Amino acid sequence: MAISINSAELLKVLETTPSEQNIMLTGRHGIGKSQILEQYFSSIGQKVVILFLGQMSDPGDLIGLPHIDEKTGKTDFIPPYWFPTDGKPVVLFLDELNRARPEVLQTIMDLTLNKTLAGKKLPEGSRIISAVNEGEEYQLTDLDPALVSRFNIYEFRPTVEEWLLWAAKKGLDQRVIDFISENPEILDGSEFRREDQGLEKTPDRRAWERVSNLLANHTIDEYSKKIIAGIVGMSAAAKLFDSISKHRLLSAKEILLGEFSKIKEIIKSYSTPDLAIVNESLYRFIEAGSYEKSDSKKIAANLEAYFILLNEEDLHEAQAHFANLYTSANYKNSLVFIMANCGKLYNKMMEFIRSI
Repeated sequence: MAISINSAELLKVLETTPSEQNIMLTGRHGIGKSQILEQYFSSIGQKVVILFLGQMSDPGDLIGLPHIDEKTGKTDFIPPYWFPTDGKPVVLFLDELNRARPEVLQTIMDLTLNKTLAGKKLPEGSRIISAVNEGEEYQLTDLDPALVSRFNIYEFRPTVEEWLLWAAKKGLDQRVIDFISENPEILDGSEFRREDQGLEKTPDRRAWERVSNLLANHTIDEYSKKIIAGIVGMSAAAKLFDSISKHRLLSAKEILLGEFSKIKEIIKSYSTPDLAIVNESLYRFIEAGSYEKSDSKKIAANLEAYFILLNEEDLHEAQAHFANLYTSANYKNSLVFIMANCGKLYNKMMEFIRSI
């Protein structure tokens, strides 16, 4: 079994693994593998070439077409469209590796060992990263042990919190963010997957982004409900709309930018699990920078008022959770914000931490 890593750990793997070593990521579809790779390598000036091996019907799709070299009279291969000709290193991302036809897999044996394809070598410093799906629900090709041995293998399992923070930074619909925050098991649809599901739709992370885009541009009516059921499946869609209609926690924006005196009674009515969700949303809001700089004083004052309310109402578990999040590596920007703008809150949290 491969070692599991989350998004933050994947970035460390990409940063520290030498270019001559290949990386294989296993995991479900729609969890952001290619997106993270593209963002990371683009940030350091390296081009990412994505090849969907499962869509290739012939080795020629990978190595290019043969032709006769007029000078030597020997057969050569015209480099495919993606092959680098400028001498600059590339990151070759072999997606759907275990969906490739056996003859295509044979073609990449030399590529993964020597960075060579049909006699042409990739530029020095080029990397090879592959992604494979695992699970009985996929139609897969068994991989040759000799090929597998040429990769460092990691099971990519990004956390729900990482997705929620990404969603907040990207500005996804708050109703979707709140729903997943309250129902984390539904993000990847694990509770809906069955061996005999056939074509039944189940949710994944890409699907929830599509739901967010639809909700942001349409009112919720019977027509939009049917569209969303086609995106995440009937069961997940029903739970989403039930959550929206029956129970909605105050958003971080409402708490941090509203009149706190008007929402105190609502917050006091929340259970400890509800307050834990609110705590996370407050930190995500600040971490994502989802506010104008001119609002910093307002946010600081309401954040302190919120923490004081937890103390006044003897909600010590929620208070401890809030203080613990301050030390989390997930919220570095929030830590800086509190230190710079919330001196009283910082002192109160330190006093609380020392008291427990």
